Amino acid sequence: MGIDKESEIEANLQVGPTTLGMVRIFVEGDGLEIPMDFDPDEADEIADEIKAAAGRARATAMKRS
Repeated sequence: MGIDKESEIEANLQVGPTTLGMVRIFVEGDGLEIPMDFDPDEADEIADEIKAAAGRARATAMKRS
């Protein structure tokens, strides 16, 4: 499955700090748990990438309407 493919998979996403000073992204769904820990600088980079993708998605949606 690629990033631009639709999916029927449902999952829960949680994001928060750990007691060790890391940022955890926790994905849970259909018997699967994926904890991913990042140092704060990496988490900032991920947040920037998500914001940039959101901006591109908005631009694409505006073009289609």
